[in-house]
This record gives sequence, C-alpha cells and structure tokens, in this order.
Amino acid sequence: MRFGFTTGSCAAAAAKAAAYMLLTGKKKTEISIETPKGIIFPAQIIDISVSESQVSCAVVKDGGDDPDVTTGAKIFATVSYMEDSEKKSIEQGADSGTDYAVGVINIDGGPGVGRVTKPGLDQPVGNAAINHVPREMIKKEVLEVCKVTDYQRSLSVVISVPNGEEIAKQTFNPRLGIVGGISILGTSGIVEPMSNQAILDTIRVELNQRSAQGYDYVAVSPGNYGLDFMKAAYGYDLDRSVKCSNFIGDTIDMAVELGFKRMLLTGHIGKLIKVSGGIMNTHSKEGDCRMELMASFAIRAHVKPDHVREILDCVSTEEAVRILKECGKLEEVMDQAMDRIVFYLNKRAKGRLQIDCIMYANEFGELARSREAEKWFTLLAQEQELQI
Repeated sequence: MRFGFTTGSCAAAAAKAAAYMLLTGKKKTEISIETPKGIIFPAQIIDISVSESQVSCAVVKDGGDDPDVTTGAKIFATVSYMEDSEKKSIEQGADSGTDYAVGVINIDGGPGVGRVTKPGLDQPVGNAAINHVPREMIKKEVLEVCKVTDYQRSLSVVISVPNGEEIAKQTFNPRLGIVGGISILGTSGIVEPMSNQAILDTIRVELNQRSAQGYDYVAVSPGNYGLDFMKAAYGYDLDRSVKCSNFIGDTIDMAVELGFKRMLLTGHIGKLIKVSGGIMNTHSKEGDCRMELMASFAIRAHVKPDHVREILDCVSTEEAVRILKECGKLEEVMDQAMDRIVFYLNKRAKGRLQIDCIMYANEFGELARSREAEKWFTLLAQEQELQI
C-alpha cells in the first residue's frame, strides 16, 4: 500500500519553498525535504503569491492509501521578514527557534490551524496546534535556506489551511479543546496506511490530557454511540470521556501506565460481549464470536435449545437480546456476561486499576452493570457540576 506525507511534512516543504523564494527572488515549483523517517518528500509547490516582504505558497496533503480527512487539503506557509522589535518579543516566548547565527524563526498558525485551549497536549495553552516535531521540521528547512543564502536575520512562518475549520469537525480536535482548525501533526513525517498506531496515539493524548487536569479516574467508551448513551442516560458529557475504539486492552494498559486508579467502560453489547470471552481488541478481524458467547451464557441460564439455536443464527446482538427478552432470560444472561467482562477487564489490569462496566443495547437500553458502577453516577454528576 502507498504511504503518504503528514501535514507536518507539507508545512515544512511549503515553508522551505516560501523562504527560498523570499530570500532569492526565484520562483520554486518543486522542492524536497527529508522527513524524520529518512524518506525524501518531493513536494509540488502551488498557489504561489509573492510580494516584496513576504511569500506564500502551498503543498497539497496526500495521505497515500490511508483514509485521512486532511487528504487533499492545501497546507499554506507564509514566510515574511520580521522587524527587530518583533524579534525581541518573540525571543522571550516559547514559540520561537534560534537560528544558526543571530536570527529567530518564529512559527505560528493562521486561519484553519487550530489553537490549544486545554492543558495536557503537545503544545501549551494558547499556542497554535503545530506539534513540536513539525515545528522542528519547519525550523530545520527554513534555516537550511538561510544558510545557503547567508541570511542572518529573523523570519516569521505562518501555517494556514483553507477550510481547516470545517475539516477539523471530522477530527478529534473539538474533543481535545483545539479550536479554529486542524492540527499540524506527524512524528515520522510520513503517513502509514491504515495505521492503528495513529488511533493509539490519539487515545494516549486524551488520557494524558485528562491526567494533566488532575483526575485519577476516567470514563471510556469504544465509540460515539457509547458516549451518546452515557450523556442521554446518565447526563455525563461525552466531551469529558475517552474514545478507545476497538483497543480496549491497550487503553487499559495506557491508563495503568499513566497512573489512573479507576476506569468506567461503557459500551454496546456488540463490542463488549467479545470482552466476556477475553477478546481485548474488538475489531472483527481479531475475532467475532458474539453469538457463540451469548449462546453459551444462554445455555447456563437454562434457555431452551430452540432459542439457543435462534441466537446462534442471529446476525446482530440486538436481535439476540430480543430473543432473550422474549423468553424471560435477558437479565440472567446479561448478568452472567457482565461477570465475565469484569473478570477479563480486571485480569488485563492485573489489580493496578479498578474497572467498572456498563453494557447497553440501542433498542433495550442498559442491559447490565458491574457491582460498583452505581458509584460512578455520583462521581460523574459531581464532575459535571464543577465543569458547568
């Protein structure tokens, strides 16, 4: 599969090209940078705008075969000269980079690049959401041009993304408190297709952020449906929860590593029933024994063989729940399933994290909860009041 290049690589390439055109007066329609991964990125430069004091140009983000909402976005860099008074002010801040001689490379975000409003992220509150690796890449490439042209004064680099605010609505940024646009990201400079690591990195960011806010407990759900259920059923705002996708086991590992003491996992039966069989990655490619597990619990609850066979033939867990409800065994079967879910969750945590669980179905609402889950309602309600 074809890999792509990150928004950070695009920003660095655009900044390098803009700096080159500003300092040499020569047009540049293609330029290459070396990514932190060591792979060369040959970028095409478009939408060039030149004036006496600044140059702006863009690189189109290509995510390769990775399904990325930022693919096709234009990542603009505007490079301009800085006055000495600006340089003195910038040197006192954390957003600058010292050069090879006396100048400063100041990096900031423009329209379509988000700004950080909550602690616990890569950048401090108030900074543009341009992570530290892309900042280093931009600084490195611009300074390379400065050295070649023997330019020893200061430059300003502003990264912007037309439609970035709209694109950001399809990302995690609103949940993370990054407002106004997308983030400029990338640690390796390349995008590996279908990268599970990107999802895991996002989960870690959300957990880090909550830890930085001083909490030793966290509410987790595999996806939006679970978070919506928490809000509708218990009044807990989904923006204060963490989405773990299919990576339940990895999320537990990270929560333990970050020092959390308690976790509440809320999820649809379609995913959580798998956990009752010890499956900690609930993606279908990792294992799908939902009906077999439900049938086994039904047998233990003395559900009639004909109904067990119906469950095994179901294509959805919601349909299996309906069968159990009709034969009067839903509560008993769900309680058995919850006992096993809690067993495997706590087995994964190895006693270092207390985990409670709530399981629901879209049509039937809450199906089961662990014994200690009741205490979470008070805890979450208190937090809700403090946040309002």
